Parts: sequence; structure tokens; C-alpha cells
Amino acid sequence: MFRRHKPCAPEHKKDLAVQGPTPTGPQSQNDMRSFFNLSQLVLSAGHLRPPPVLRHSKITYFEVEILDAQSKRQICVVDKVPPSSTLLDVKHKFHKACPQWYPSRIGLQLERNGPYLKDSVSIQSLAVSSIITLYFTDLGQQVSWTAVFLTEYSGPLLIYLLFYIRLSSIYDEEESTENFRHPVVHLACFCHCLHYIRHLLETLFVHKISGGHTPLKNMIKGCAFYWGFTSWIAYYVNHPRYTPPSFGNRQVIFAALAFLMCEAGNHFINVALVHQNHSGNKASFPSPTYNPFTWLFTLVSCPNYTYEIGSWISFTVMTQTLPVGIFAFLMAFQMSLWAQKKHRLYLKTCNTYVLRKTAMIPFIF
Repeated sequence: MFRRHKPCAPEHKKDLAVQGPTPTGPQSQNDMRSFFNLSQLVLSAGHLRPPPVLRHSKITYFEVEILDAQSKRQICVVDKVPPSSTLLDVKHKFHKACPQWYPSRIGLQLERNGPYLKDSVSIQSLAVSSIITLYFTDLGQQVSWTAVFLTEYSGPLLIYLLFYIRLSSIYDEEESTENFRHPVVHLACFCHCLHYIRHLLETLFVHKISGGHTPLKNMIKGCAFYWGFTSWIAYYVNHPRYTPPSFGNRQVIFAALAFLMCEAGNHFINVALVHQNHSGNKASFPSPTYNPFTWLFTLVSCPNYTYEIGSWISFTVMTQTLPVGIFAFLMAFQMSLWAQKKHRLYLKTCNTYVLRKTAMIPFIF
């Protein structure tokens, strides 16, 4: 009565064939999970952005026109000068264009009658537009400051020794051998040589001289002054007929001790000034240290000039000769001008400067 329904196996297989195989097993589950994680990562990342475009900043180059200060004739044009360049860089480029003028010989001015610009001046500070006009002056043959000081100080040292040994071409040979030399003559030679040896050693090992230059004619004038006066002084002090000081050994010993103290004080002051420059605080006045020779800083602005004049006054008293006195007077006059200039500079730049200080001589000048 009842019919048994048979399963339709072929139809079932057909449906499976259409639908495809059912994913089963752990490998298929891992693939689905990885695909799901990747899709979540893409959705969370948002829209893909293109890489940023690198923009190069524009650099404004200057053009430096160099004219002759006398004729206003154009000498050369230095182009493509970056804003970070200094005047020394412009001088080097100018030297490449005109090899007959090396950098230390080139003097550049903003105006024809204006002051010479320093090598450390930046080009950007001079620019009003993209074209900068500078006036050129030939400073002549130049020498370094180190060479100037070494030449000026080594000459008196050698010249004085030539007179001290009493060459026959300078003095009469008979008088040189017969006359007795007073001890002050030997002491004067020692003090004079000590003074210039100290200057030479400080030039080489103490002073930090800038890399600047000065015209050769300035060195010639300085050498003529020092060498000429040394010849005059040495001729009289080492002369066979030289007469000793009026008050004898007491005057000589007192003056010699004062001379040595001034020489020591001058040296310690120069060392203190060098230490101040090394600290980098050039806007403050040098302060005295535990060394008693530096306590003169509390009274004057330029104690090194004070000690220098003290040395030559002591040497004048010790030898009691007119040429030494004239040389000491001229040195005092020149150093007073330098001291006044430096004193005014301290008044402008140092906030803690004591106004009661004088320039070179305590309580007087």
C-alpha cells in the first residue's frame, strides 16, 4: 500500500557539483581567518595617500660689483654669492678673478671715503638689494702681525749686544780696552735683553695674535723707531766714557728692583688678559686674581701699559742717560693714547665697569 520513496542520489550529487565542494578542515579555516584579518587591516588604513612631494627652498644669491675707489671703474663682478658668505669669501673669489691682489691686500668699502669693512662681516648684512656695490683700494704689500712683532723686538736685542761687546768699528779700540766698565753697564745689558726676550716669548707662546695683516710700511716705521732708539741708547750706556749714576749703587739697585717688578707685573697682566679671551667673555672687564701683580686691575684699565712705562722709567733712573728718558717719554705718550681708547671701549661695553678707574696711571690719568 505504501510506497517507499527512494532517495534521489543523482540529483543530490548534481546539486553538490553545482555548489562546489564544502570547505572543511583546519587549513580552510585558517585561510578564511587570514583573509578576514587582511580585509580589516585595509579598511582601518583608510585611503592610500601619495608620498609627499619634496619642495626645495629657494636660495637668494647676491651679486657683488667691485669698483675702483679712485676712478669708479668696474674691476670685476662676483656672482652667485650665498647669504651666509662673509667678506673674506668675496675677497677669495675676487683674488681668483684678479690674481695680482691677494686677500690681505684687498680693502673693501661701502662708500668711497668710508672705513674698510672687516673680513667677518656677512654679505647679507650689507645687502639692500640683490646687487651689492663695494669700492676697492689696494692696501699695498702686507705682512702678518706676528712677523711685525718678532721683527720689531728681535732687532733691539741684537743691536744692543753689538754695542755691548764694543766693536772696534763703533768705539775707539784703545779706550775700549783701557777703561773699566761699571757694574751698571752689565746690569743694564741684562735688563734690556730680559725686556725684549720677554716680548719675543710672549709673542710666540702667550699672545693670541689675530690672523690679520698690516701694510709693510707700518712695520718699517715701527722698526725704525725701536731700532733707532736702541742704537742711541746702547751707544751711550756702553760707551767707554760712560759715567755711572749720581747716587751710586743705591740708585742702581733700587731702579733694578723696580724694573724687575714691572717686568713681572707686565707678564702676569698679559697672561690674565689671555685667559679672559679664552673664557669667551670679552664684554666684561678683566678681574684681578690671587696674584698680587694683577690687583692693579682695580685701579686702571690698562695695567700692562702702566707696568711697561714703569719698566722704562726704572731703566732711565738706573742708567741716568738722556736717550733712555726721551724714549720713555715717547712710549708713555703713545701708550696713553692707546689706554684712553681702550678705557672708552670698556665704558661702552662693560656694564659692571667701575667709573672711578683711570686709564693708565692710578688716580691721575
